[in-house]
Amino acid sequence: MTARGVTARKFVVSGRVQGVGFRWFVARLAAALGIRGTVRNLNDGRVEVVAAGSDAALERLARELAQGPPAAQVERVETAHVEDEVVPASGFEIVR
Repeated sequence: MTARGVTARKFVVSGRVQGVGFRWFVARLAAALGIRGTVRNLNDGRVEVVAAGSDAALERLARELAQGPPAAQVERVETAHVEDEVVPASGFEIVR
């Protein structure tokens, strides 16, 4: 956790997570939780989420990522800590 009380993490979600509204699901959830960052599809079929927020908000995000939206079938969520500086300064965006 940084001095500002913010933690940054990268999540990589595997399974049937592309073409099922997963990025939109993450963006709505992040906005509701006050998390800033990005979500994008990876070329190998996974989805990458880079997010910064309170520990509680990131824990909730991790739980929700493991479930995904109704059409998704999440097989695994890998988590790594990253530096806060790699996360956008404000907002949450879907990267194309």
